[in-house]
Amino acid sequence: MQIIHIDMDAFFAAVEIRDNPELAGKPVIIGSLPGERGVVSTCSYEARVFGVRSAMPISEAYRRCPHGVYLRPNGHKYVEASRQIHKIWDKYTDICEHISLDEGFLDVTGSAHLFGGAENIAHEIKRRTLEETGLTCSVGVGYSMMSAKLASEEKKPDGFFKIPTAEALRELIIDRSVRTIYGVGAKTAAELARVGITTVRHILENHEIVRAMFGKQGPQIADLAHGIDHRRVMTPIQHKSIGTETTFQTDITDVEYLQDVLLLIARRLSFDIQCQGLYASTITVKVIYAKTNMKIVTRAKTGDSTNKTRDIYNTAVEIFAKMEKQPVRLIGITLSGLTETPTAQLSLLDTGAGAEENQRQEKINKAMLMLQQKHGRNIVKTVSELRAEQRMDED
Repeated sequence: MQIIHIDMDAFFAAVEIRDNPELAGKPVIIGSLPGERGVVSTCSYEARVFGVRSAMPISEAYRRCPHGVYLRPNGHKYVEASRQIHKIWDKYTDICEHISLDEGFLDVTGSAHLFGGAENIAHEIKRRTLEETGLTCSVGVGYSMMSAKLASEEKKPDGFFKIPTAEALRELIIDRSVRTIYGVGAKTAAELARVGITTVRHILENHEIVRAMFGKQGPQIADLAHGIDHRRVMTPIQHKSIGTETTFQTDITDVEYLQDVLLLIARRLSFDIQCQGLYASTITVKVIYAKTNMKIVTRAKTGDSTNKTRDIYNTAVEIFAKMEKQPVRLIGITLSGLTETPTAQLSLLDTGAGAEENQRQEKINKAMLMLQQKHGRNIVKTVSELRAEQRMDED
């Protein structure tokens, strides 16, 4: 395979600096404003010098960088810039996996020869991105998804790097932290550290132990450390599902609170798939009960495809109402059956006053999405959502 990974450099901050050159060279921090509750969405490299990072509480960012320029996200601008970037990528292959607005994988195995090879495509994408959007990106070329991802990280910002073989990958990362391996998070790294495995070299030297430690994940970690990665780049429709979940610090029995959390999750998923132009026909609720040895229980319902918060939420609540009532440790929603076109059966609501109401609601939905894209997903909240967020903060 010939895979390219593209990662825009400090994307949100870069868009703001592009549109306001007076911000150039300053520590620009996108997210909540000082004094507000919230986190850093992204920041310029000048801010990172002071230890500011994405997902850091804004209070901590301000403590480290009080002289920074703090701005709220302007989602509308970022989505528009993302569309420009994706149009460039689509010129070189139709196998593009958009990880987020500013990051993606391209499988150019079948098209590289048309454009002078994968390296040439990578350099062309860098050149065109700067010329057509005024933004820079870091690009990696590899023989697999993990190698391409690691390559793009190697020379940031505005960099290019290539990892051509598994041997080259192992040589590059052998003495790096186990966190370098795709899928190894803080919890898995801590488990590995308990048996003395803290680097990739340790995984290679103890690969049988690693394979036995984590069920299905163990062999994957061992294979990736050896440079073996069989994952394929997938277009949005090839993705089988998209989901998110919330884990509680204490067992929850309050049904109203759990419904409020489902509303928060539904809104998040609705925003994500609307930005991708997708609709989901199957909605699955996932619950882990605290008193059944953390058993995972899922229930699903398939119907007309939708991407609206209210549809997702109503279906999720309907499903949850039929599930067993026990103390809950985790609850989540997964959307699947993804498609680029909505489906709906004709009903009385499609004519007369019902049709007018549908049109009115559609205008409201579009206005809401524009507000979220311009000011961030959390700009509009219901009382239920605010109540759920407050309680989760307290827990």
